[in-house]
Amino acid sequence: MSPYGNGNLSVMPLQEFVLDGFGGGPQTQALLFALFLVLYLVDVLGNLTMIVVITLDARLHSPMYFFLKNLSFLDLCYSSVIYPKALFDLMSSTKVITFAGCATQFFFFSTMITTEGFLLAMMAYDRFVAICNPLRYPISMRPSVCALLMLGCYCGGSFNSILQASFTFSLPFCSSNHIDHFFCDMPPLLKLACADTTINELVMFSICGLIIVGTILVVLTSYGYITVTILRMRSGGGRHKLFSTCGSHMTAVSLLYGTIFVMYAQPGAVQSMEQGKVVSVFYTLVIPMLNPLIYSLRNKDVKDALWRLGQKHTPREGG
Repeated sequence: MSPYGNGNLSVMPLQEFVLDGFGGGPQTQALLFALFLVLYLVDVLGNLTMIVVITLDARLHSPMYFFLKNLSFLDLCYSSVIYPKALFDLMSSTKVITFAGCATQFFFFSTMITTEGFLLAMMAYDRFVAICNPLRYPISMRPSVCALLMLGCYCGGSFNSILQASFTFSLPFCSSNHIDHFFCDMPPLLKLACADTTINELVMFSICGLIIVGTILVVLTSYGYITVTILRMRSGGGRHKLFSTCGSHMTAVSLLYGTIFVMYAQPGAVQSMEQGKVVSVFYTLVIPMLNPLIYSLRNKDVKDALWRLGQKHTPREGG
């Protein structure tokens, strides 16, 4: 017997949630399935390609591409935490996820997306050191330092996720077990709580705001110095190459931080859950799909590495 009868709000431990996902009839669901499947496959293929190319090409074994490979790994992970389940649900009449499964999905998604925010700041710092202090770059960004910076990003992401998950899943859920979303995210989960969620919302806005402001300050400060240094250069070709590389990164930063800010860092920014779902699709699927394209199409080194890898695996005639 369901504990959620009319007027009965007695607190009982939930065993499962139902992900309501997107509305619409079978045709709409099928159309969304096809769209999400294509986007997800492009996302997986693009990010795996970046990881493989950077790993196999010795010319790309530098701090910049070490961070870029980790960016592709994070993009691949946090979209894969969500979309296999979302695709299954679009073709299923039962859209159930266990309480433990929901908490696990939330934890890993939150960890990956926060880690990516920190990583984008580290990538800006890496470009700052490379362009503004080139003589010190080999020492300042040696492999052990890069590994520690990356570890710090993962630790920061994990800490935020542990904090957010602890606050969210310790709430009593007694009004309903239907999540008005296609994955376990904090805003729709808070709507199901039958306790005061003011502290949870304050923690979410405060931590997300602090992370966004802090990392954006690192990015803006780094690119402020980079811009001044580039403008002082006499070589037009070198200037164009650096602006192209930095432009790719700024595009990725703007896309991710803009949508995250809209979704989490300001109260009342998303007026309805339907709006929230659209914004969520953008930063959980579209951005991870676009990042490999942004960095490869505007990066000659990556395009050259892709060409060399293709040549290496192309059968030669008359061999």
